[in-house]
Amino acid sequence: MTNQMDALEVAQLQLEKAASKMNLDPNILTQLKEPERVLIVSIPVKMDNGVVKVFTGFRSQYNTARGPAKGGVRYHPDVSLDEMKALSAWMTWKCAVAGIPYGGAKGGVICNPKEMSEGELERLSRRYIYEISSIIGPKKDIPAPDVYTTPKIMGWYIDTYNKLTGEASFSTITGKPLELWGSEGRKEATARGLSYTVELAAKKLNINPLEATVVIQGYGNAGSISAKLLNEQGYKIIGVSDSKGGAYNPQGIDPSEILDYKTKTSTVKGFPKAEFISNKDLLEIECDVLVPAALEGVITEKNANNIKAKIIAEAANGPTTPGADEILYQRGVFMIPDILANAGGVTVSYFEWIQGLYGYFWDEERVNRRLKKLMVRAFNEVLKLAQREKIDNRTAAYIYAVSQVAEAMKARGIWP
Repeated sequence: MTNQMDALEVAQLQLEKAASKMNLDPNILTQLKEPERVLIVSIPVKMDNGVVKVFTGFRSQYNTARGPAKGGVRYHPDVSLDEMKALSAWMTWKCAVAGIPYGGAKGGVICNPKEMSEGELERLSRRYIYEISSIIGPKKDIPAPDVYTTPKIMGWYIDTYNKLTGEASFSTITGKPLELWGSEGRKEATARGLSYTVELAAKKLNINPLEATVVIQGYGNAGSISAKLLNEQGYKIIGVSDSKGGAYNPQGIDPSEILDYKTKTSTVKGFPKAEFISNKDLLEIECDVLVPAALEGVITEKNANNIKAKIIAEAANGPTTPGADEILYQRGVFMIPDILANAGGVTVSYFEWIQGLYGYFWDEERVNRRLKKLMVRAFNEVLKLAQREKIDNRTAAYIYAVSQVAEAMKARGIWP
């Protein structure tokens, strides 16, 4: 896996590639290369043993030309400022591809939540939101869950924010528990949106789901639910993995069974109905659909020639490097880029935000119907542009997204 500096380099290279093919105004490009605002905060937390530990947190707001900033918060030992800048850039393009009225943001705290008690996590979470409270709000910046953050943590966030502001507002945070006016369908949204794009790609390539195989790298929320939804469409799941290793069975793996095993053991490694496989080898299994659903930078120039999938659907942000992109495109692999494939999560967060603002909440059928409509439109717009310009799908998605943001920036002008 590449380091976190590489994530920012990748994001910048992707932007520059798209800009070169669309004759983007150099003045707009200059502005789009850097985030509008970055906040770095110190987070003192009294640990269970009485010692005060100071954590470092970030919030990057990349661009708000099209609306308030939107993006998750991750808790991870490898969180860095450059990673937050890259992820907030990707969120900007993702919201534009999805056609929702948001800019992009991302937050993170350098910590290892697996080594913290629930009380320590709650104190960390509440202090983090306190520290960034001046730059968030329902019309400024709306945080949400990401890696190792959960609806429970979002509940602590909204409670803290409301206590600070004296409001009873529930639209500053999305991905909340249903009891705190979260949205039906939000937990499954990233994976469900991805399943819609896989369905469209499979039809284009004449792949029959009942005869097709899927490999998923990363078996967290997005990965495990993607496995379940794709399996329900008829796909056979033959390999899954997490940070400790993988499980492979060419005869098929039951997504629910291996999730139960992971819940009990904290890993899919050692699943008794499959053989062990490394994350490296898992990516290179012959399959119809490969879903990278872990962290960024796992498909590189070193392994791109060994990828045997016909479709890659990026549930993770930034799993493929620019060099690998070029190789995969030349080899005819159908790429569903992250800013399209995993846009379902932010789309249903948008629905949650709307529902909270109006105090009027939808059932899951309505949420899923509206999600599918937006995902199908976005997929078709990207594919149409890729075919017309004879370019790869990622570059097409970027050109589409950047053009939307650039037009908004031109319409607004610069002030003062």
